[in-house]
Amino acid sequence: MSRLALQPTNNLLRPSSTALHLGVSGIMTRPVALAVGGTISALVAGKAILDRPSRPYNPDSVATEYDAWTEDGILEYYWGEHIHLGYYSEKEMERGYKKTNFIEAKYKFIDEMMSFGSIPSEQVGGLSVLDVGCGVGGTSRYIARAIGKESKVTGITLSPNQVKRAQELAVEQETPNAHFQVMDALKMDFPDNSFDVVWACESGEHMPDKEKYISEMMRVLKPGGKFVMATWCQRDDREVPFSKKDLKFLYEEWTHPYFISIEKYAELIEGTGMMESVGTADWVRETIASWRHSIWVGVYDPRGFIFKPRQYLKCVRDGYCLERMHRAFDRGLMQYGMFHATKKLE
Repeated sequence: MSRLALQPTNNLLRPSSTALHLGVSGIMTRPVALAVGGTISALVAGKAILDRPSRPYNPDSVATEYDAWTEDGILEYYWGEHIHLGYYSEKEMERGYKKTNFIEAKYKFIDEMMSFGSIPSEQVGGLSVLDVGCGVGGTSRYIARAIGKESKVTGITLSPNQVKRAQELAVEQETPNAHFQVMDALKMDFPDNSFDVVWACESGEHMPDKEKYISEMMRVLKPGGKFVMATWCQRDDREVPFSKKDLKFLYEEWTHPYFISIEKYAELIEGTGMMESVGTADWVRETIASWRHSIWVGVYDPRGFIFKPRQYLKCVRDGYCLERMHRAFDRGLMQYGMFHATKKLE
């Protein structure tokens, strides 16, 4: 009989180490795989929800959304009194934008915009300024204090809640020469030639008729008066077209009817026949940090929204839109348009 036939047969009934390993691995891998699959599915579903715009433009949407943003207080908590982007110098960008005070960057933007538009930044008597799309009036009050109590700044917005808050802050900050009212920028009640300065910061985005928007501002500006505007613009697509699908989300998430290019705005300003010395610039490099900086201030300090659970989804959506905005500007689909001009003397 062979030696093999005399070997004990016990080990034939014992499971091999390989089989044991595969069995345990299989048991352990299945819940992990299910968990990973579930997480991926949730992320995909979540992104699909976020990619579906929730606030498309309609005739009432701008006032409604800004009323809501003002009432919940989250935007004011993080952005302060200024619902516009900040200005970051080349040195600040080199050292890292997060080292710059987020609110101070907004004040710096106002200073730079005043300089760009040749707007007085010292006490002057009898100056009349119009702020078109004033938000809660931060810029209006800042300019009013800069030019002195003998001058007057009028801010207009579609949002009654913004006007109410702007007036409250004017009293708190003892700025009696800043006044606010609900008014449609496309149908202003002011007579022709009413203001020495017309200022418009990030309001053109919401205007359904850009030509009327420009012509109304030129109409109420006095001869010799200064006009200065900042607004988000799409890249000029007349030479190198691109699909508007790339901007559809940005239109319909933050209630924008459409964007136009810096070049098109300049043509509209010149087309009024009222203006001279029209100048333009693209401040995308100076402002692009604001988008992601806005997200980080919420990450570093969640107190602005953490006790408002009903606003969680809205905050997530806004954060997602901020990132989408950053990418659109970074890719060159969007530009930050700056404009200045002087009204011709009659």
